[in-house]
Parts: sequence; structure tokens; C-alpha cells
Amino acid sequence: MKRSLVSLSALALAASTLTTVTFTVAVTTPAYGDHCDPAEQQAQNQRSQQDQPAQDQNQQNQNQDQQQNQDQQNQNQNQNQEQAPPAQDAPAQDQPAQDQPAQDQPAQDAPAQDQSADAPPAGGSLIPASPTEPAAPDESADQQQAPAEDNAGDNARRRPTQAPSQTPTDAPPAETPAPSESPAPPQDDEEAECADLGPFPEDFIDIRQVQRNVQEIRPRRGGSAGVFTSRCGTNRNNHRNSDNFIVAPGVSNGAHHVHDYVGNLSTDGFSTDQSLAAAGTTCALNDRSTYFWPVLRDRTSDANANDPDGNVGTIMQARQVSLQFRGNPVSRVSPMPRFIRMITGDAKAATNGGANALAKWTCTGFTNRITTKYPLCPRGSQLVRILDFPSCWDGQNNDSANHRTHVLFPDANGACPSGTRAIPQLRMSLVYATPRTASFALDAFPEQRHNPVTDHADFANLMPDRLMRFAVDCINRNRRC
Repeated sequence: MKRSLVSLSALALAASTLTTVTFTVAVTTPAYGDHCDPAEQQAQNQRSQQDQPAQDQNQQNQNQDQQQNQDQQNQNQNQNQEQAPPAQDAPAQDQPAQDQPAQDQPAQDAPAQDQSADAPPAGGSLIPASPTEPAAPDESADQQQAPAEDNAGDNARRRPTQAPSQTPTDAPPAETPAPSESPAPPQDDEEAECADLGPFPEDFIDIRQVQRNVQEIRPRRGGSAGVFTSRCGTNRNNHRNSDNFIVAPGVSNGAHHVHDYVGNLSTDGFSTDQSLAAAGTTCALNDRSTYFWPVLRDRTSDANANDPDGNVGTIMQARQVSLQFRGNPVSRVSPMPRFIRMITGDAKAATNGGANALAKWTCTGFTNRITTKYPLCPRGSQLVRILDFPSCWDGQNNDSANHRTHVLFPDANGACPSGTRAIPQLRMSLVYATPRTASFALDAFPEQRHNPVTDHADFANLMPDRLMRFAVDCINRNRRC
């Protein structure tokens, strides 16, 4: 009996030790970041994969210890039974030897020995070995998030929701609590929000994995190969807002994401031709045109965490902004009219499809490789956004209902469609020093999930007529001005 008590104490001490270890592991589980950084998600997944073998080994060791304790208990109990023979065997010792042959005694004792070996100890089993339980069914389908709603017109973004998890009804109840494993990364509101907001690891690519795919159209006889550059700075005066007077005139926060501006100093959601013409500019030669694009954010920071549209991170200042007006490879260009408005790309391309998408991403030193994903640039290289505008004007309108049909793109050979004329083509090239990890993203409408294909830009021409004529003459004479 003393040995049994010792075994019970040892088992209780072992169980207490196991509980303490499990609690410690649960407390030290890394927490997810709350700024939706794909690079952090990748690192978390790698840590989980590395920790899993250790968790499996710990579980195996715990199971072995529990089995050893059980075997020791059974052995102690068997020894106690052998030392204390059953009471019914005592009268048998007083019977004469001739009443029962000696050779028959083993036959009678054998069943009793088998019964004592198979029967449970007195008082029932202490802690039986836990049978292997069937794996719980996969509940990931029950935890899928509700589809994101198209709320581009709402000032507040609804947080994603999860369907409540359901407890399987066919799983047998556990008789004895088994040592718990380290919990999986928590499916909390922040993780669910990151899963809904994006960007995602698949939205990034190492620029060195992109094939060379840029083919410039060589100018033909009669074409125009000159370039005029308007020098407007990089927005060091921090002219930014979430408006868009072209697509959403008269609306505050009509874009639901922040724009960087260069050129005209007054641009906001309420700008008109008259207000723009009366304002100052950051551009040389009195170019009062307005040039703007969505900002790029470093998402290793939790800055702007309370933004209702999910645009989190520190705004990255462009290192270089190049605004080039280029020629047409098959014809001369005509002056573009003052106050003409243009857009390029599609801010909702992730849900609209790619018909109007025109995102072009690359890195310095790799400009012969273009991708529609966020490029990860090697050391010494910087990220480049290329935004090409349409350049075939209908000759009559400064704008159109969809802001596209009054000015079109040339065909694959560079020729303008019938009924249009070539005007200088604006190319914006923006250079950034970004992290070399998947830790940056565009500002975007909430439902676009920061997809890199949604890159876009806007332009309204307010060059003085004399400056526009100078630019056209430079382009048609194949000069660089």
C-alpha cells in the first residue's frame, strides 16, 4: 500500500509539472502584429513551422512519461497482490495431500492467476492511458470571413466578421484531460482584419524573377521622339488630401485614400478651372498643372492605425518625381488644350477587372522588366512606379462622362485611333526607397485590399499656352528640353 501511495504522489507531481509547462508555452506565444504587414505574416508562418517539431516532441515525451507512470502503478499493484494471497486459498493448505493430486494443482491455480492479471486493481483504474482520439474535423470552412462589401462611398469601413465556430457533436468526450499543446496563432479581430485588408504575400515578387519584357517602339519617319520635362519637385511641402476633383468633384474624402500632389498648390475636392488658374505652383516655368497619385506607405509602422479605410503605415516620400511629355512614334504631336483632364489606370481594378488597369512597377537598374506586382528590389536598387497617360485626343472635349473616352491610348504600333490626334504623352516616374521585404503598399479603396494592380494617377493641364507650344516644338524637333 505504501508503494501505491508513492506512485500516486509521483503521478500527481508529474501532472502538475505538465500543467505548468503547458501554461508557460501558451503565455510566450508571439502575438500577431496589428499593422497587417505581409512580411511579418511570412515570418510568423516560418516560426510556426519551425516550432511544430518541438511541440510534437514535447507531446510525445509527455505521453511516454504518462505511460511509464501507468506501467509502474500496474507493476506495484501486481506485486502487492502476489505478496498477499487471497483469503479463500488458506483452507486449502489444511487438506490432506491425498485428497488432491499435486499435479492437478497447477491446473486449478492457472485460472486464478489469469484472473488476477486481467482484473483491474481494487478501487478501479487510477488514470488509464488515454486512447487516441480522432482528429477534430476541419473547421476552417466555418471560420471563413463574410464577403467584403462595396463601400467606396461610405466614410466608415465595416470590420470583417467571422462565422461562429461550431463544436462537433460526434466527438467523444475526453475522460482525462490530456496535456494541451501550444495554441495556434490566435484568430482574433486584428488577424481577421489583416486577412480582409491585404496586401498579401502573393502581391509581391523579387524583381530578379521577372523576365525582361520591355520593348520600346522605335520612331518612324514622320514620328516625334523629343521629350519635354516639367520640373515640379517631389511634394516636400506635403500637399496631400483624400479628394479627387476629377472623379468625385465637390466631395471631401471622395477618394478614400490619400493623394500626393505636385504642381498646383490649391488642388482639393472642390477645385475648378478658375480656382486652379488663380493658384500658385511648385513647377518651373509657371506650369500650374496639377499632378497627383495615391501615396505609398511603409507598413512596418502602425501610423494612421485609426484610418476608417484601412490605409495604415507611414507615408513614404518619393525620392524622385519625373514628369515627361513624350512624342508619338508615327506622327507629330499637337498641343493639348488647357484645362484638359485625364486619368490613367483604375483605382478599382481588383474588382472591376483589368480592362483599364495600367499598373507598371519596376526597380532602378531593372527598368527592362515590368511587373504588375509590388517589386522587391535588391540592395542598392529603388522601387519605380511608371504611370503612362493616354495621348490620342478627340479634338473637341476636355473631359467625358467616364473621364476616358475623350482621350484614348494609341494602338500597339503607336498609332492613334481614327478620329483622334496625337498630343504629348505624359509619363510619371516615381522613385522610392522601400523596404526590401513585403512591408509596403498603396493607399486604396477598402475593398481593393491594397492590390498593386490598382495603381493610378490624375492630371489636369494648366500650362500657359506659350509653354505648351514650346513643349510641342521640343517634342516634334526630337529634342530633350
